[in-house]
Amino acid sequence: MAINETRKRYIDRLGGKTYFMLGDEACAYGAIFAGCDFFAGYPITPASEVAELTARELPRSGGICVQMEDELASIAAIIGASWTGARTMTATSGPGFSLMQENIGYGIMTETPCVLINVQRSGPSTGQATKPAQGDVMQARWGTHGDHNIIALAPNSVQECFDLMFDCFDLADIYRTPVILMMDGEIGHIRESLIMPTADTINHAVRKETQAADEIFGGEDLVPGIIHYGEGQNVHVTGSTHLANGMRDVSTQEVHDRLVRRLYDKIDLNREKIVKVESDIDPSGKARIGVISYGATARPARGAVKAARAQGKKVDFMRLITIWPFARQQIAEFGKNLDIILVPEMNLGQLSREIERFVDCKVKAVSKIGGVSHTVEEIDRAIMEEA
Repeated sequence: MAINETRKRYIDRLGGKTYFMLGDEACAYGAIFAGCDFFAGYPITPASEVAELTARELPRSGGICVQMEDELASIAAIIGASWTGARTMTATSGPGFSLMQENIGYGIMTETPCVLINVQRSGPSTGQATKPAQGDVMQARWGTHGDHNIIALAPNSVQECFDLMFDCFDLADIYRTPVILMMDGEIGHIRESLIMPTADTINHAVRKETQAADEIFGGEDLVPGIIHYGEGQNVHVTGSTHLANGMRDVSTQEVHDRLVRRLYDKIDLNREKIVKVESDIDPSGKARIGVISYGATARPARGAVKAARAQGKKVDFMRLITIWPFARQQIAEFGKNLDIILVPEMNLGQLSREIERFVDCKVKAVSKIGGVSHTVEEIDRAIMEEA
């Protein structure tokens, strides 16, 4: 997809340079560089800097930014704007993410491309409003009701906050689905260097369109083409069970079965195209201990693996970049010759329980909550206890 002239001039002014900024700010710039046209959001710690910077910069690049009255209105607005052809985004944290769940389901059912940033904070409820956590992992997967699938990515650096925004918008367009960037407050508020690309190096996925109004929610393809509002055809968009032309049919079992299975399969059957992981396997190939982590926690986890290796221990490491769909094939391969996998995460074992399903070895959560990140020493100690 070509970059319009206003956006190109904006990127040319900033691109090709190195900056020092927050992860939240990097997300906002990444979204703009990735072609975000419309942002609707409501301030909430620790995600407010995404909205603040977007409010300042998105109009300068030719986009629109609106502060809504709450999080329910925010996600409703980006779903509506997406149907006009815009690349759309919102940003929130735990309580706001909870409020968005019904409309995440609506976005899934209506196959609406859009991006949500969730800068996770300590919960439940108000919790520790300014403290980091990774407690929304399962909510991202199962927060909305009914059978569904979801795509969620987790950055672990300021640079990756920027870079993964391109993946988020492209995946949303390719698979016609909401995509979630599962940040945590630690990465959102860390300051690091960031290199912004130049306009000539940027390519965007093209949202598949169609003129077949009776096939925009079905037809032969797992991911049907879309018809945007204002393009001269009548389009019916509903969260109710519907036919390929969008018209409601809430009583026929076969219609619901066909629709929901396709919505699920379009992500499930493409998981190997979607999933990204980063592996660091001990060169000896004889490791019996593995460490799997993600987001901010992957940073001390990697440091602990290096420390353990320096002490002569053989340890494998994997970082999950894609949280959902789950990297089950990669994790099964990772755990094949291990005796134990340690899973450091800032919750009480949400992802470790998922990992257990796909490996034969023991899985042990290395949990830490309370708004304070793991240290290298804490994870190293957990490794040494199993060595």
